[in-house]
Amino acid sequence: MCAFYVDAINFELMMMMKMARRRPHQTCLISCMFMFLFFFSNQTSALDDGDEHQLQLLLSFKASINDPLNFLSDWNKTTSSNNPCNWHGITCDNTTIKTVELSGRNISGKLSSSIFHLSHIETIDLSNNQLAGQFPKDMFAGVSNSLRHLNLSNNNFTGVVPQGSVASLEVLDLSNNMISGQIPDGIGSFSSLKFLDLGGNVLLGSIPSSISNMSSLEDLTLASNQLSGKIPTQLGQLKSLKWIYLGYNNLSGQIPEEIGNLVQLNHLDLVFNKLTGQIPVSLSNLTQLRYLFLYGNKLTGPVPQSLFGLENLVSLDLSDNFLSGEISENVDQLQNLEILHLFSNNFTGKIPSALASLPRLQVLQLWSNKFSGEIPRRLGYRNNLTVLDLSTNSLTGKIPNTLCDSGRLFKLILFSNSLEGEIPRSFSSCKSLGRVRLQNNRLSGEISAEFTKLPLVYFLDISGNNLSGRIGERKWDMPSLQMLNIGRNGFFGNLPDNFGSEKLENLDLSENRFSGIISPSFGNLSELMQLKLSHNELSGPIPQQLSSCMKLVSLDLSHNRLTGTIPTSLSDMPVLGDLDLSENDISGEIPWNLGVIESLVQVNISHNKLQGTLPYTPAFLAINASAVAGNDLCGSDTTTSGLPPCKSVKRNPTWWFVVTCSLVALLGFGVATYVLVIIRRRNDLKVKTVEGEGGIWELQFFDSKVSRSVTIHDIFSAAKQGNVIAMGKTGISYRGESVLNGMQFVVKEDTMNSIPPSFRCKMVEFGRLRHPNVIKLIGICHSQKGAYVLYEYCEGKVLSQVLRDLSWEQRRKIALGIARALRFLHCRCSPSVVAGRVSPEKVIVDAKDEPRIRLSLPGMVQPDSKGFIASSYIAPEAKEGKGITEKSDIYGFGLVLIELLTGKGPADTEFGAHESIVEWARYCYSDCHLDVWTDPMIRGHVSSNQNEIVETMNLALHCTAGDPTARPCADELYKTLDSIIRTSSCVSSLKVSSPF
Repeated sequence: MCAFYVDAINFELMMMMKMARRRPHQTCLISCMFMFLFFFSNQTSALDDGDEHQLQLLLSFKASINDPLNFLSDWNKTTSSNNPCNWHGITCDNTTIKTVELSGRNISGKLSSSIFHLSHIETIDLSNNQLAGQFPKDMFAGVSNSLRHLNLSNNNFTGVVPQGSVASLEVLDLSNNMISGQIPDGIGSFSSLKFLDLGGNVLLGSIPSSISNMSSLEDLTLASNQLSGKIPTQLGQLKSLKWIYLGYNNLSGQIPEEIGNLVQLNHLDLVFNKLTGQIPVSLSNLTQLRYLFLYGNKLTGPVPQSLFGLENLVSLDLSDNFLSGEISENVDQLQNLEILHLFSNNFTGKIPSALASLPRLQVLQLWSNKFSGEIPRRLGYRNNLTVLDLSTNSLTGKIPNTLCDSGRLFKLILFSNSLEGEIPRSFSSCKSLGRVRLQNNRLSGEISAEFTKLPLVYFLDISGNNLSGRIGERKWDMPSLQMLNIGRNGFFGNLPDNFGSEKLENLDLSENRFSGIISPSFGNLSELMQLKLSHNELSGPIPQQLSSCMKLVSLDLSHNRLTGTIPTSLSDMPVLGDLDLSENDISGEIPWNLGVIESLVQVNISHNKLQGTLPYTPAFLAINASAVAGNDLCGSDTTTSGLPPCKSVKRNPTWWFVVTCSLVALLGFGVATYVLVIIRRRNDLKVKTVEGEGGIWELQFFDSKVSRSVTIHDIFSAAKQGNVIAMGKTGISYRGESVLNGMQFVVKEDTMNSIPPSFRCKMVEFGRLRHPNVIKLIGICHSQKGAYVLYEYCEGKVLSQVLRDLSWEQRRKIALGIARALRFLHCRCSPSVVAGRVSPEKVIVDAKDEPRIRLSLPGMVQPDSKGFIASSYIAPEAKEGKGITEKSDIYGFGLVLIELLTGKGPADTEFGAHESIVEWARYCYSDCHLDVWTDPMIRGHVSSNQNEIVETMNLALHCTAGDPTARPCADELYKTLDSIIRTSSCVSSLKVSSPF
């Protein structure tokens, strides 16, 4: 109808123009009418030719979604202009709708097919939203041939890839959803595609050979799915390909020779598949290749020499395979190479000296191979090295003095080789160094004075060498130093008074020839957690000032010549857990209150000159006989020390009367009170037999205060439905309260009766564990019918409940606290203690964001193969029945780290078709921007904490390595995480795969 009016008006306009030629005075009137008709014609055309239908299609799309932030508030016919070209996210060419761009608008709901029926649409971008459900079945059917660009990535779409095709489509991005099923064979009918990304989904089956019909394809990404079978040889027909990313799948077989035909290829990534065979020689034809990633497969054989002719390579990663043979000197042709990863293979021979001629080389990691011979003498001279890791090989000779010539070397890792000679003097001026690990070599000579003044070194381990000299007289100035290990060398003379750092946490000077006294200045190391000075020739008394190290967990002064008495102030150290004073000349009596602090779980005072009675404190009640042997001590029948009982000494009656009267007058009340307290505490910790519900119960507490507060009736009163605070596979947890004084506690009912009787005798050891980040086990109550385990009650919330609301600062503090707890359990307790299952459900977070982890007792960890949350944090080897170990704890911690970073846990349904969240995290870390995988709650912190977040994810992936031996130990884990938080790494933006 509108078109009819326009035609009529145009006819009238022509007639009036003819008349104007005859009547000039009408020209002005006609001009005005012409302008009106032009305006009317434009306004009419806005709703012409089905434009009203286009408007209805957009409104139909809006009606199908949720728009919580009201970005589409102007998508409304009642607005001042009903022209959709003025609507948010719409771009037009004149009056024709060309683009709908609504990326990152937080819209949700199901996708309506109406948007695909816009007649002239060229671009639809709905990426980075919360859209869910299946794709419309007609998404690729009846679509306008004008559509060029379709991006639905980073949503929550499910179902299969729809059938059909759009011949004009050039970009199709459906990545990072939950699409399942197989890639349809008809995918090849998208004949104009240049960019195809189906990565980050749960696609199954093989890659269809029809993909070869996309002759214009430049970018192919199918990574992070569950694709299987062989890589189709037909890929070699796609001569326009510049990018292939098929990593993180289950692809098998050999790498097709035909890939060598893709001469325009820039990026080839086949990582973490099950590829076998040798690296094809044909890859040497890829002269434009800049990135070649084949790590994490089962490739064998040598690296083709011709591969080193790819002069444009920037990054080459062949790590974690079974490659062998020698590395050719032809590597000198890679003049643009920046990163070379060949670690964890079986390479032999010498490290090629040609590596020293690569001017852009920044990261060189060759660790865990069988390289022999010397390190190339000029390595570092022409390079731009920031990371060098040649550890765990069979290298010999001297360390080149050119390694830090770039002035940018941050990590120098050379441990576990047979290197000899001095530490190069040039390292003394390498101000960029941050992490240095040279332990377990044959290095000799002295350390230069300037080497102990490097400003950024936070981790220095030169232990297990033949280094010598005096280092106590010099001034140390290493303000960043957190960990120093110079043990098992030949250093002599006095100990240093200080190390120029207020951050020092771990200090190991053991197994040297240090003499003189322990300086009182050691008490100024306020952050110190471990001090090891054993196997030296130290003399003099133990300084009282050591008790100022309030964070000290482990103190080892054994095998020296220390004299004097044991300082009473050691009893005041709040978290001291391991004390070894054995093999010295310490005399006098043991302080009566040593071991009152319940954190002290390991004491060794053997082979000294101590005398008197063992203290009646928890630390000595169950002490091993070997830990007190070689003294003149006596004990009581209540200890396990094996010492003879203390005998009363007969004295003159008159003298005894005088002394007794004096004591009664001055100290009688105090002594009596003390004796009562000790006896009462000892009785409190004994096993009691009491009558309760259902018969006779054995009740044992591990905290004297709890023993005086909680009764068997309190426990049974707590174990009722109304007091339930948590339910798990192995039992129900209740909140209890003492009737006597209101003390709160947690009772876990062992419904599976899973605690073996043989373990109950070891419960004392668990009950003595004291650490600010570990929830105390305070008692156990059991009978033939079942058992209850008692824990202290911690005010706070379970991490899994509050995680989504935490800021990045809160999350990293929680991560560090859990790591600190694991280090205490694994490294400070003897024997070490396994947490059992490290998961957000096991962690309580208090009001100060301090985490406290609850330990799983042996028998109460039951892996579940059905995917319950209870089993999601169990390491793969534990699920296979190989037992829960310290490495299992590290795996669980890695999963917690991933959850703190991404907001996603291993039990989330969107990972159901992925093998694990770990594989998804590896994919995200390697190939996605931070905004894609970080939790939305912390994305506002990404820009200011980018390096920290990336390094933390790197650590999480090392913790979740499939091979338990590749996971870091708890001590290394804590050090690394703490250094990430404290120190901004100069290479954190690079992908560094070494866990060392």
